[in-house]
Amino acid sequence: MTARIEQFGVPFDGWTLQGDHYAGERSNHTVLLHGAGASTRHMHHLLRNALQQRGVGTTCFDCVGHGETGGELSQSSVASRTRQAQAVIAARRIEEPLSLIGISMGAYNAIRLTQLHSVEALVLMVPGVYTPAAYDVPFGPEFSAVIRRERSWADTDAWDILAHFEGSLLVVAAEHDAVIPLEIPERLVASAARARQRELMVVEGGQHNRVWALLAEQRERFDAALGRVVDTLEQGQR
Repeated sequence: MTARIEQFGVPFDGWTLQGDHYAGERSNHTVLLHGAGASTRHMHHLLRNALQQRGVGTTCFDCVGHGETGGELSQSSVASRTRQAQAVIAARRIEEPLSLIGISMGAYNAIRLTQLHSVEALVLMVPGVYTPAAYDVPFGPEFSAVIRRERSWADTDAWDILAHFEGSLLVVAAEHDAVIPLEIPERLVASAARARQRELMVVEGGQHNRVWALLAEQRERFDAALGRVVDTLEQGQR
């Protein structure tokens, strides 16, 4: 099967958010949100291509300050990233209920989007969560100072938001994640008491930036993990 990938650009506050859509044969409701730092949408081709082979289409874009969209990180914030995702969802007319895949910082954006859209499935990978005090602060020294306070994430609103989520939830953690303590994914799953289904998957040997590449070294592990992701995403469309 030849991958069908459509490139697009979406205007946002003077920028053009560069993104692409991997067309799926069965569903096209899934939006993937990448992480912080040097992350871009192209870093997730392995997962997105595998999902496409299973019939699941995904839409992803480079946030301001990342990849082909360009700009400086200081021109964005966690709150801006949420608004950027909303702009793409609206411009691309992605049908709701949505399925969301959030990776690292993108996991928190995905959680926030459940308050703004109808979301029936959440896959949160190596998920970062943040204190509300950091939400609107532009990326840079001030933002870093807020989030680097000891356990600043503990008072995040993510727990309360997920307490109202009634869809399907899969949280993927890396066994050797030096960025995200296991307490965070464990508490995210525990918070979602009203979810239709909820599951924590800890990838043995995984690191924060090396989950799917590691799994791909053993086909059976990769296929099993991918199957759990697909099941979660498709539960949201049943």
